[in-house]
Amino acid sequence: MAIVLLLSPFLSNAEIKNVSTENVKIAGSCALCKEGIETAAFEKNTSKASWDKDSKMALVTYDSKKTSIDAVLKKVALAGYDNDRFLAPDDAYAKLADCCKYERAVKKQAVAEKKMTEHQHGAMADTQKNAAADTDPLKPVLDAYYAVKDALVSSDGNTASTNATNLVKAIKAVKMDQLASEQHMVWMKVMKDLDFDADHISETKDVGHQRDHFSSLSDNMYKLIKSGKPSEAVYYQHCPMAKEGKGANWLSQVPAIKNPYYGAQMLNCGKTTETIK
Repeated sequence: MAIVLLLSPFLSNAEIKNVSTENVKIAGSCALCKEGIETAAFEKNTSKASWDKDSKMALVTYDSKKTSIDAVLKKVALAGYDNDRFLAPDDAYAKLADCCKYERAVKKQAVAEKKMTEHQHGAMADTQKNAAADTDPLKPVLDAYYAVKDALVSSDGNTASTNATNLVKAIKAVKMDQLASEQHMVWMKVMKDLDFDADHISETKDVGHQRDHFSSLSDNMYKLIKSGKPSEAVYYQHCPMAKEGKGANWLSQVPAIKNPYYGAQMLNCGKTTETIK
C-alpha cells in the first residue's frame, strides 16, 4: 500500500502523454476554490492542475497534442476564476460561494482597449467616410457594421444600439443599381435579414440579446462581402466558445482578435479563418 501511494503521482502523470507544464496565476481564496479550479482544469488523460491557495499559482499539466493552455484556462474562467489569460464571465463569478468571492482585478486592459478603439474609430471616420464610397457602394454598410462590432467588443449596449440604428440607415441607403451582378443577387437574398437583425440590435440595450442577433447579422454580412471585392481587407474571424460552444463568426477591419461575443471576459478568444480582399 505504501508503495502504491508513493507511486500514485507518477502514475497520474503517466496517464497524460506529450506532457507540457506551465505555471499560471489563477484567482481564488479558499479550499473550495482549489476544488473548483482543479475540477474545471481536469480532463481524463488530457489535462489537470494543482493550485496553491497562498501563492494563487497553479501548475497546469496537459497533453499538447490534445489541448492547449488556453483551452484549459478558458474552462477555468468559465467556472468563475480569473486567470492570467481570461477573465471569468460575470455570471459565472456571481455563482461562486461567498467564501470564494476573491477580489477581482481592475479590468485595465479592457478600459484601455475601449479608449483606443473609440479614438481610432473617431479619427478614421471622417477620412474613410468619403474615401472609396464612390467605388464601393457597400462601404458605408460595412463601416456601420464595424461600429456595432466595436461596441460589442466593449460590451457597451447603449453604443451598440445607436450604431445599429446607423447600420439600418446605411442598409436602406444602398443603391442596388451600383452593385455588381453577383453582389446584387446576394444583396437581394440577405437584405431583409440584415435589416431585421440590425433593427433588433438597435431596439435593445441588452448586450446578450444584441450578440444573438449579431451572430446571424455577421453570417449574412460575410455572404455579402464575399460576393464582391471590398476596397480594404476584411478579416473573417471565429470564436469556438460562443453560442454555448456552437461557435460564432464576425468580420473585422483588423487582423488582431477582439471578440465581440465575450468582450473583456475573453477578449482574444478566436482566430482569423479567412481574409477577404
